[in-house]
Amino acid sequence: MKFFIDTADLAQIKEANELGILDGVTTNPSLMAKVGIKSEAGVLKHYETICEMVDGDVSAEVISTSFNEIIEEGKKLAAIHPNIVVKVPMIRDGVKALKWFSDNGIKTNCTLIFSAGQAILAAKAGANYVSPFIGRIDDSAWDGVQLIAQIAHIYQLQGFKTEILAASIRSALHIVKCAEAGADVCTCPLESILGLLKHPLTDIGLAKFMDDAKKMKEQMVPVK
Repeated sequence: MKFFIDTADLAQIKEANELGILDGVTTNPSLMAKVGIKSEAGVLKHYETICEMVDGDVSAEVISTSFNEIIEEGKKLAAIHPNIVVKVPMIRDGVKALKWFSDNGIKTNCTLIFSAGQAILAAKAGANYVSPFIGRIDDSAWDGVQLIAQIAHIYQLQGFKTEILAASIRSALHIVKCAEAGADVCTCPLESILGLLKHPLTDIGLAKFMDDAKKMKEQMVPVK
């Protein structure tokens, strides 16, 4: 499973990249605004900076909702860098745009997926990624991870090449469950990625190791 970080914060992207496990980045206008970037020129430049930092796909989201406007905005985003993946919403004109982008060699990520039916449409239209929002599905009293498994099963049966990008990740446990369910990618905050490092038995074992190492060092006879 590939790891993407869901942020526009350059410091967090750098930290995740230095771990050696980062495969890409997803971001959107809301995340851009959180780091103080609001102008169109600033957003485009920020995407370029992220692409220069990370050797992998970077999802850049359109804010348009009509076919022609999605196409024009998507072309502008795709021109920033070869690693840009145009993120398109799961709406009628979004599906039409996915097909156009696919036919014209522009990679896409269909976002705001909440059902298997939507995932099927996106795959048929040629999306490179679909992004089921599992945390938001959980919030509505349904099982987001179960949706990942359902989409994975359908894609395998039907031979779809679209990758399942699990989004709206809320915890390290979500990441593990998505891996079990067949997600190809997870995108999440840095906190969730770092959460995979943690286990109380590791802390206990490390503390004992360090204590034993200290005692051994104290008892060692200096080499003359």
